[in-house]
Amino acid sequence: MDFKLTPSQKYYQTDSLYPEVSILNPGINIQIITDLLLAEHFDIRFLPGVSFGQRVIRFYKNTKLVNDQQRLESSFLEFPLLLKYKGDRLNNVRPYVIGGINYRYDLAGKKEFDDAKPIYLRLKRPDFYYELGAGIDFYLTYFKLSIELKMSNGIGNVLVQQANPSHPQYFNAIEKMRSQIWILAFHFE
Repeated sequence: MDFKLTPSQKYYQTDSLYPEVSILNPGINIQIITDLLLAEHFDIRFLPGVSFGQRVIRFYKNTKLVNDQQRLESSFLEFPLLLKYKGDRLNNVRPYVIGGINYRYDLAGKKEFDDAKPIYLRLKRPDFYYELGAGIDFYLTYFKLSIELKMSNGIGNVLVQQANPSHPQYFNAIEKMRSQIWILAFHFE
């Protein structure tokens, strides 16, 4: 999980606080596969599920790391609707490309500010994503194994437009924040 951060140019010139996602942490994603065959090479896939992960935003002041960092945890309910285009099958292998949209609802988003914990930023709960990826289907004796690499980019700004009254400089350092998730999936069908 990652963020595409757009730093606030106006604020950066006055206080020089710069945000960056420098630590990427792996998460876990569990989905149920629902597949509708449209034609020989086209499927529509609906993959409802849950995913868990976190992102850490570090703040720099004049190129030096400030001790404060924001750990943003996410627990998503997700509802992707994807179109899968499959190539021709060669023996027991079939490549494919996939693309579509995904609605995610972050159950851990929009936590309240707390002076006892370092919560400087809050995330909106709902967001839409567009997804693109590719994979390979392996047809085994009892099941089909698919290995897929997919990129999921958030469309909207997920930053709640409200600064922490005790620490407004962290909110002011970010103009926009969009989610970006890279997914390595193993599907068993």
